[in-house]
Amino acid sequence: MPPKGERRKQQIIETAKQMFMEKGFQSTHIGQVCKKLDIARGTVYQYFRNKKEILYALLDDVREKVEDIFDSDDLNEFFGSNPSAESVLEFVTKRITACVSAILNEPIVIKLIFKDIPGVDDEVNTHVQRAIGSIQRNVAAEVKELSHRGIFRSDLDENVTAMMIIGGVMLVVYEYDLAKKDPLEESVIDSIAKNYLRGVMNQ
Repeated sequence: MPPKGERRKQQIIETAKQMFMEKGFQSTHIGQVCKKLDIARGTVYQYFRNKKEILYALLDDVREKVEDIFDSDDLNEFFGSNPSAESVLEFVTKRITACVSAILNEPIVIKLIFKDIPGVDDEVNTHVQRAIGSIQRNVAAEVKELSHRGIFRSDLDENVTAMMIIGGVMLVVYEYDLAKKDPLEESVIDSIAKNYLRGVMNQ
């Protein structure tokens, strides 16, 4: 896609996301997004057939960010350099902190999951579950590999561990949203990462 087209697509996504947050997913319509951006409906339809596809783009963005963070090639390259114990802790902390930040940076996704999406339709629910499942599988693969390398405890169930970290992050976002507080505070991200690592590190 040409750079101009990519910029327009991102404008549509960002505008729709803001309206989803303010008005709710079901109360937001493509016409409102067009009016906000002062563009014709046809412009939106060049990129998305409906507002559900905009939601799917948001989900895909989070999923892709988490996949990039937990890239196995980066992991193998790092351990191939015979890192010190201190470097290992720093590396693992950086990866889990980046994962938590990637999820927290899209509170709209979690807000929609808890508030707006249940009951919309099976197609939306399937896409949401697929995205969450992909994120959990990436975290689980990381847990399994680090357990195998002796960095994480060997008695961990990687799937349960992944569900707990993702579920915990989602609950933090939900509760902070209710309290109208910012979950992106550095202290919140740091606390989530530290609590997670205390439970999984092989000490």
